[in-house]
Amino acid sequence: MLFTVRYLIRSVLDGGIPPEPEIDPDNALPHPALLRVRELARAGRWQSARELVDETAPTDWDLRQGLLGEMTSVAVEDGHGFDTWVASHPDDPTVVLMQAEVLDRRAGDARGGAPASETSAQQFADFHALSTSAKLVGKRAMEVALPGDPQPWTLMLSTMFADSSALRTSFGSVYAEGRRRDPHNFALHSTAITLHCQKWFGSHEQMFGMARTAAAEAPPGHKTALLPLYAHFEYAMREYSWNTFTSKSLRDCKRYFRRREVRADIDQWIAKFRAAPPTSVRIHGVRQWMAMYYSLSGQHRQAKVVFAELGTPVAPIMEWAWFWGSRKYGFTWSWWRSLGIH
Repeated sequence: MLFTVRYLIRSVLDGGIPPEPEIDPDNALPHPALLRVRELARAGRWQSARELVDETAPTDWDLRQGLLGEMTSVAVEDGHGFDTWVASHPDDPTVVLMQAEVLDRRAGDARGGAPASETSAQQFADFHALSTSAKLVGKRAMEVALPGDPQPWTLMLSTMFADSSALRTSFGSVYAEGRRRDPHNFALHSTAITLHCQKWFGSHEQMFGMARTAAAEAPPGHKTALLPLYAHFEYAMREYSWNTFTSKSLRDCKRYFRRREVRADIDQWIAKFRAAPPTSVRIHGVRQWMAMYYSLSGQHRQAKVVFAELGTPVAPIMEWAWFWGSRKYGFTWSWWRSLGIH
């Protein structure tokens, strides 16, 4: 009731309230080729989609990863003709990589997102089996990789979530080659950082160290400069809202993001990112990181600016659910709060 009254008062005094952002993951894409490549894949026109990838992003590895990600999602959900297409192009570097990506995505789906204590033995078995298959195909993708393409090495890092022994023996060489190919590749660094967070195989110290190193080396305007924000979200989630969503856990997270030293650290990385035009069209995710940080730290005017930059439609990212229990609820509530309505 109180929320409704405030809404009506604000509407009268300010001359109206902007329409609520449209939540539409299917159409919240920052580049028209992302939607087109998905349409082609859904129609079973895999080769046409593959050709569009080369036409649109021959060496823009970030955009290329996004395009292949759209194709991978379709292949995992309903890969009409996908296996036949893969079999007919055994030496195409992109096709081999996609085959590995699909297996890796299916491995993640088989495990699910629940904590280990809530994951069945069968889920773990399927996770390991599919990850092993992804690793085998991934090695082939590395052998035939396009010059400069870091994605097969990112894929190989991803398979290490199911193989801690490979993490110990191969991580360094895989990560180094990926960085050699594309020093500031966002997906490569974010995968490496997640592997070394406390939730997986590392510690808070390792996670922050890797995130800050990658961010420091990234040029202004590059979204890799914002990876320390992800580290802070991961830390707060693990320490204050691990597998729980209560008013207390949210208050604890807000207190964390309002600490002077936390704000100083995050603000410097945002300043670096904003110091130059964005180097990628795919920055909707990191923009949501900024909006989330401003919302949690009580900087609602700054949040309002970022929400305006995001526009609509939008696909809320997973991190909203870490603190509010639901992506849509966390995003929408924070959007309303940025307008002064709460």
